[in-house]
Amino acid sequence: MNDTDDLLLVLDAGTTSTRAMLFGRDGRPRGVAQAELAQHYPAPGRVEHDAAEIRDRTIRCAREMVGKAGGAARIAGVGITNQRETVVAWDRETGEPLSRAIVWQDRRTAATCERLRREGAEPLVQARTGLLLDPYFSGTKMRWLLDNVPAVAEAARTGRLALGTVEAWLVFCLTGRFITDASNASRTLLLALGGAEWDAELCALFGVPVEALPRVADMVGDFGTTHHELLDGGIAIRGLAGDQQAATIGQGCLAPGEVKATYGTGAFVLASTGEAQPRSGHRLLGTILTQADGKRSFALEGSVFVAGSLIKWLRDTMGLVGSAQETARLAASVPDSGGVVLVPALSGFGAPHWRPEARAALTGMSFATTPAHVVRAALEAMAYQTHDLMTAFAADRAPWTSLRIDGGMASNDWMAQDLANMLGIPVERPLFVESTALGAGMLAAVGSDWFDALGDAAEAMRGAVHRFEPRIGEKERKSRLARWHEALGKV
Repeated sequence: MNDTDDLLLVLDAGTTSTRAMLFGRDGRPRGVAQAELAQHYPAPGRVEHDAAEIRDRTIRCAREMVGKAGGAARIAGVGITNQRETVVAWDRETGEPLSRAIVWQDRRTAATCERLRREGAEPLVQARTGLLLDPYFSGTKMRWLLDNVPAVAEAARTGRLALGTVEAWLVFCLTGRFITDASNASRTLLLALGGAEWDAELCALFGVPVEALPRVADMVGDFGTTHHELLDGGIAIRGLAGDQQAATIGQGCLAPGEVKATYGTGAFVLASTGEAQPRSGHRLLGTILTQADGKRSFALEGSVFVAGSLIKWLRDTMGLVGSAQETARLAASVPDSGGVVLVPALSGFGAPHWRPEARAALTGMSFATTPAHVVRAALEAMAYQTHDLMTAFAADRAPWTSLRIDGGMASNDWMAQDLANMLGIPVERPLFVESTALGAGMLAAVGSDWFDALGDAAEAMRGAVHRFEPRIGEKERKSRLARWHEALGKV
């Protein structure tokens, strides 16, 4: 490689795997190392990760990319992006985790959320944080760890407890600093959208000790230098963001009204609202999109819990496909779904329904149903869920005129075209669909003084796009949506 003095290292700690990637100034990837993460399901509704595994495999991937770059001195800075809402508890003195991490998909605190809702807490929570009472978010997970893991309770009693999301865990492991960025902090239920620090009243409501939480920081800046021995040299960490904010930045959706959807393990739609704090009357979420020099921009968000994980389930558990790449061919091999509708509530429903108790359903089957029909129905469910979100965004006066998509599932041409068909608007997909990692790279690029602002970084690094136009009429669209809503009513 002859351009290794102009490289950024991005650490992308996702739900099913963790990666390290090298990016150049033009936004093109120069290398990637990836390692899968074990998924632990100790009981129905519970999802856990090994925090030590996240740390060790992320560092291993990072070391591989540092070697590819030609050494730490060749890398200008590090950007970190992560699965949001997942909670890690660790001992600040030993630096070791005190339990498995509770993953964002975990539903074990549903009863706690329901109790708080009955007690009338949700209006306060929504007004302060832009979020709703749901097990998805971090605050109730933190309280569960304090109540149910003796080592966590003991660490809290002795002042050694650290509670944080995955980026806070990785920054601590890499640098020894105890910080979280504003985008991740805004997903905990413990930070007000307009607040610079943790909200004392919210922390008291959820029973989370403020002293166990990291300092809330910007998303661009100086977040410490990696320990020399970890990466054969110190590299400055310059950018931090939760994965969906990073993807929104990577798609260049920084101005009010620009909308992106990421189809990864789940599906997440964010629409920038600029400096205006979002308020939803239709059960969408308000979240921090960017923060630099203490100045914030915001986004309205709709979160769908099951997207790529549905395809993984069809492959690994049901055995209907041998690989995710087969799904486009199978969907195209039949003229329609044969009346089959798959409601993918395998871990409850997110926005705009917010029904954690809902479970998946497969309806409309007959003796004529084939695996191809079921696979097609699974892909069609992505467009149906997205249409539900589009309707909610429009009701909140945030209509879509186009949609930018990314994430692993977005590379499926059949699904991308079906989205355009069912939404009735153009869908744009960048040639490089891993916008989450690219967005973290853009943050690190600004933090490394490559660019003055994120808009400049996006213009230089985003690259070309592929555009999908709607190809079906309103009659067919309405007929399919009617079948979806009929199936939805059954769950």
